[in-house]
Formats: sequence, C-alpha cells, structure tokens
Amino acid sequence: QVQLVESGGGLVQAGGSLRLSCTASGRTFSTYVMGWFRQAPGKEREFVAGIGRTGSSTYYADSVKGRFTISGVNAKNTVYLQMNSLNPEDTAVYYCAAGIGWVVAQNSDVEYWGQGTQVTVSS
Repeated sequence: QVQLVESGGGLVQAGGSLRLSCTASGRTFSTYVMGWFRQAPGKEREFVAGIGRTGSSTYYADSVKGRFTISGVNAKNTVYLQMNSLNPEDTAVYYCAAGIGWVVAQNSDVEYWGQGTQVTVSS
C-alpha cells in the first residue's frame, strides 16, 4: 500500500508562490501516475495537474495552466507542484494523488490520496 504525505502549504499573498511536495512510501513512483487535486470549502474536489510515469508528460487544468508546474523525482519518491502567480481563487486544500491508469485527472482515476495540505492566498 502506498502512503502519500504532502508538505509546503501555507499562507501567501496574491501574486506569490508556493512549492508543494508529496513524498510516497510503500512503493516507488514508477508504479503509478501521479497528480494533484484541490478542494475549496463547499466545492467539489478538482483536478489540478498530472504527470506521467516517466515524468516526460504533464497536463494541467485550464485554471492553472501557465502558472503551476508539476514535476517528479522517482528516485526520491517525490512529486512537486510549483505554484506561481497565486490568486485567492487558488485557496484550497491540495491533495497529492496516485493512480494506476494512464492519467489521474478525476477522482475515479485515483487509488491513493494524501492527507492534504492547506493553501491560503490572501488578497
């Protein structure tokens, strides 16, 4: 079984940046496709970014494309989410996710979830 632990969340002013990290234990990232989701209060959990098994392919929600970058280091069992140009609409709990299919782009693709890390962007 894979356990995912996120870190790097916090409070940041609009226009600022944060870098989230997700570290996996139990299995290596090479077994899974990885991604990030987020959930704001009262909202559905939504896809943010995903990365292929080799790290050569990345994909993003339209709302974050050009501002967020997902990357992974399989040897360290770690995936990152670099978030730039943050705005208050990015405020949410961010979840690391692992799946066994081709992509992790919706809840049904996910086999393992991290515990979440809070990101709050002030105006």
